[in-house]
Amino acid sequence: MTLWDIIRDFLQGLFSFDQAHPLLFTQFYFWAFFALVFAVFSLFHSKPLLRNGYLFACSLFFYYKTSGVFLALLLFVIVYNYYAARGLHRLKKEGWKRGLVALSVVVDLGILAYFKYAYFLTDFVNNLFGLSLQVHDVLGEWLNMLTGTSLFRVDAIILPVGISFFTFQAVSYVVDVKRGKIEPVRNFLDFGFYLSFFPQLVAGPIVRAVEFVEQLHKPYNLSRRWFGIAVFWILNGLLKKLILADYLAVNFCDRVFENPLLYSGFENLSALFCYSLQVYADFSGYTDIATGVAMLMGFYLPKNFNSPYKAENTQQFWRRWHMTLSRWLRDYLYIPLGGNRSATPATFVIILAVAVFGSFLSGSWWVAFGVFVLAAGIGLWAWLRPADRKTITTNINSMNTMLLGGLWHGASWNFMIWGGLNGLGMVIYKVWTKRKTWVKLLIISLVTALCGALSLTLRYPVWNMFFVWTLILFTGTAVKALFGPPRPAQLDSSGPVRLDSSGHAQSDASRPARPEAAGDNRGQGPLKSRCPRLGTIWDIFQTFVFITFTRLFFRSGSNLDPALANEQAWNTAKNMVNQIGGPWEMRLLPAMAWQHRAVLLIFLAGMLIHWLPERFKRRYRLVFSRLPLPVMALVVVLTIVFIYQFITADLQSFIYFQF
Repeated sequence: MTLWDIIRDFLQGLFSFDQAHPLLFTQFYFWAFFALVFAVFSLFHSKPLLRNGYLFACSLFFYYKTSGVFLALLLFVIVYNYYAARGLHRLKKEGWKRGLVALSVVVDLGILAYFKYAYFLTDFVNNLFGLSLQVHDVLGEWLNMLTGTSLFRVDAIILPVGISFFTFQAVSYVVDVKRGKIEPVRNFLDFGFYLSFFPQLVAGPIVRAVEFVEQLHKPYNLSRRWFGIAVFWILNGLLKKLILADYLAVNFCDRVFENPLLYSGFENLSALFCYSLQVYADFSGYTDIATGVAMLMGFYLPKNFNSPYKAENTQQFWRRWHMTLSRWLRDYLYIPLGGNRSATPATFVIILAVAVFGSFLSGSWWVAFGVFVLAAGIGLWAWLRPADRKTITTNINSMNTMLLGGLWHGASWNFMIWGGLNGLGMVIYKVWTKRKTWVKLLIISLVTALCGALSLTLRYPVWNMFFVWTLILFTGTAVKALFGPPRPAQLDSSGPVRLDSSGHAQSDASRPARPEAAGDNRGQGPLKSRCPRLGTIWDIFQTFVFITFTRLFFRSGSNLDPALANEQAWNTAKNMVNQIGGPWEMRLLPAMAWQHRAVLLIFLAGMLIHWLPERFKRRYRLVFSRLPLPVMALVVVLTIVFIYQFITADLQSFIYFQF
């Protein structure tokens, strides 16, 4: 082979797209790519326009190496939204502005719907009208005609990597321009760079223009401390992805989810808990790497995770998990639906759509009937109880938001169940905290007894699971009743009295005013828990178990061909429920635990690290950032050698690439 052949093969490999091997943060090729990008970047980092244009070009190349010809789709979204926002800024009449914003949202979300929900909509039409339509990529056919090539497949619609993330960013940009939160970006290269910045392009975080555009023309500044922090985030992300996420996936989770019936109930339950850690380590690992890479180039991305498994309830969990998506759903869906103010026509349209979609996905119109009956009952309650109307509409809007958040992940019955369970968890928590302790104990006792009776009489695995779960809830409620707030202090003419830190009496007049405590303490004066730490630990445990259970439906709907996802995902979830809720061979548990000891130890280590106090984590980040450069380089090398021991034969794509 001649030198020319070697050079030609190298260039062909460099500039060609291999669908089986996209450019990943965990590949050596990505770090070679980034090293070259950063080396050239250092030549003109102090010239913002040149710097942004250069990084825009690098981002387009990165997306091409990740998604191939779908680069054309990204370019269309960039061009369209750039000119839409510019046109919006020039319009004077409010009606024209609303029309252009509506058109832009329809175009952006229409592109997303075409690629993400084509199979679902085709199946829906076929079932509704008795047709046998097949999915055909009309867009690919048009592009083949325009280019005179056959680059685009027409027999299947392939989901472009990261499409949900960059379309959501585009929607937020146009809407924020309309709301006056930001001026439209004047330079096309600047806007293209904002929408395609390669560290966060394909799996988030979802970056708002108000958070990023102001950084476009700031002087480059990377202090010695921030350099250390950036390197720390990159190493932290690689450790999460390659040791926690990939090891758990390849050695345990994927095997169990692919065929749950081959494994025991203990192994199915263990795989479910391991998947909770896997999906967190995978997604937050990507975010950590993206954050570190962006920091090295002088840009700062919003925080996307805040130790979500420390959450004490479902509502708090969604304030800690995928925070940029949660805020996006709040600002561009929940609040426009009415938020905590009132219901809007869109609220009822979504209820109707959810009923229809739920009926189609389940194959039964009884689902729609059930949704309509439930909606009618809630509506009657709101009409008869005006004092509760605001609370009811708030909960309906929260539920709709979570259901649509589930469908954002994919058009599968399992994703809808997953979103619905999370929404139900949030609604129940808000209602539950307003009840008195004895009422909670009475309700959970009755529910536990009912589930126990159904478990003994019907002997269905699912009722066994519900019985165990209600037992956990009953235990948590009893723990809080025993170790929670004491009885309220006696009142006298001067108001409630409590002891200060020195043991002296302290009245309301001598201490700062504060809001009344929530839940059982409402209206009883300030109370102090007898054992607050125990109650907090139990809340975290209950929330983690609940979130993990919902992940059964999330994981079952992932990594599947869209044409088969609905039926296959449902069967996987059903089989896992049957195994987990079925009879267990207790005498075999020690042997099975020993057989999977490496996986279980990795899981326990990952959770313990996750639950470390935030101040402790902040401390060792700062210690690392202050290390002398030779010592830091040694730590980096040792960490990479350590990570290499866990690398599997075939690197795993990031889970959220498919969304």
